[in-house]
Order: sequence, then C-alpha cells, then structure tokens
Amino acid sequence: MRATLLKSTLLNVGAGALTLLLALAGLSGSLSAQKERYAPPASAMKAHPAGAPLPALPYDGYPSSRPMPTVRAVYDFAAKHPEVLRYMPCFCGCDRSAGHRGNHDCFVKSRDAQGRIVEWDSHGLGCAICLDVGKDAMLMFNSGASVASIRAAIDKKYAEAGPPTATVPDPPKVAPKLPPAAAPVAKGTARK
Repeated sequence: MRATLLKSTLLNVGAGALTLLLALAGLSGSLSAQKERYAPPASAMKAHPAGAPLPALPYDGYPSSRPMPTVRAVYDFAAKHPEVLRYMPCFCGCDRSAGHRGNHDCFVKSRDAQGRIVEWDSHGLGCAICLDVGKDAMLMFNSGASVASIRAAIDKKYAEAGPPTATVPDPPKVAPKLPPAAAPVAKGTARK
C-alpha cells in the first residue's frame, strides 16, 4: 500500500514539474512577444518640441514623494527624452496596476503626433521608485552614458525593488560614447 502511494505521489510531482517547466518555457516566448506588441509607435515617441510650453504637472491632492524641483526635472526629462525612458523598466508594479509599458509611461500619459505632451500621468508624482529610476536615467544620460549602459545600471540597481516591467523593449545596442580624454590617440600625435 505504501509503495503504491509513494509511486502515485512521485508520478503526480513529476507531472506537475513537467507542467511547470512547459509553462515557463511558454512564458519566456510570450514575454518577448509582449515587448514587441507594446512597443509604442515611432510617432508616439517623438520628443516634446523645443520651446513649446508643457502642460501643468498633475496634482492629485497628495504630496509628491520627492522634492518638487526633482519631480519637475524628471517630468521635463520624460517629455524631452522618450528615447531614453521608453527603454527603462519600472520596478513598482505599475505595469500590472496601471498598464505602464516602461518608466516613460509613469510620467507621460499621451503625446500628439508631433510629440507634444497632451496629458501627464500622475503616477510618477507620488511613486518614489518611478521618480528615482527616471532621475538616475536622467543623470546618467546627462553625463554622456549610452541608453544601453543606463539600462544595465538601472536593472542592477533596482533588481531588489521588485520585478521589472515585463513589456519594456530592450535598448538599441550601440557602442558607448568615450569622453575625449579616453579616446585613442594616433601614433605620432600628442594630446593637447
């Protein structure tokens, strides 16, 4: 009797493990399909036109999670640099709770065909994780880092905060920019 029960239990566990393995294999394929499906159209990712006024920041009655100068700077960066934040995941769960596809969506709800901000998303105003990811991306971009290296740093820094947005596209693979002092010098020439 015990042998039959043990054999039956092992078969059920083996079948469950096989089902889990097959489900995980299917999940990895579906995540890459989701990334493609949720990639915003190119027209939706044009930067806000230089010099065009931005709408007032959303106010939902609660204090912001970071100082207002930081909040304004990150919202401004989201408006002007969708080519950066569209590739940054978020780690707060807003992809599941608010349908966000990446950190850009934490700040921008919609743009017109020219890239002008039509409506801000208020989520970024109160979410410390979203603001911190956006601020870190902004600071790294402003210091000359490539989008791919920013993404790698964000993934590493926020890995413990929670699962990243599953639908954020991977950044383009480009060589990082070298600062002038690090650029190779041809033989026979001297640095100035």
